[in-house]
Amino acid sequence: MQFMTVSRRRTDKFSESEFAPYIPDEMQQARALYAEGSIRQIWRRDDVAGACILWEADTEASVRELLNRLPLVRAGMLEIVALIPLRPYAGFGPQQAK
Repeated sequence: MQFMTVSRRRTDKFSESEFAPYIPDEMQQARALYAEGSIRQIWRRDDVAGACILWEADTEASVRELLNRLPLVRAGMLEIVALIPLRPYAGFGPQQAK
C-alpha cells in the first residue's frame, strides 16, 4: 500500500543553523529508505521548507515507524502535516460494461 506524507520544517522554533547539523544524516537516511523500497518518491516543497514523500508500507503504523528513522523527526524539527493512505485510481483500470 502507498501513503503520502506532507511535512514542514519547524522554522518557527528552530533556526537554519540548528537544522544544519542534521541535514547530512537526514539525506543519508532518506537514501537508505529509498534503497530499501520504503520511499518511492520524494519532493521538496516550494511553498515552505519541507517535503512530500510517497511511501510503500503495509500500514500507517509502519509509515510512522519509518518516519521516526529520520533525524529531523526524532529531533522534533519536522512536523508531519498530513499522512494520507492512497488507493489506485479506478479510472485507469478496466471499464465495466454498461
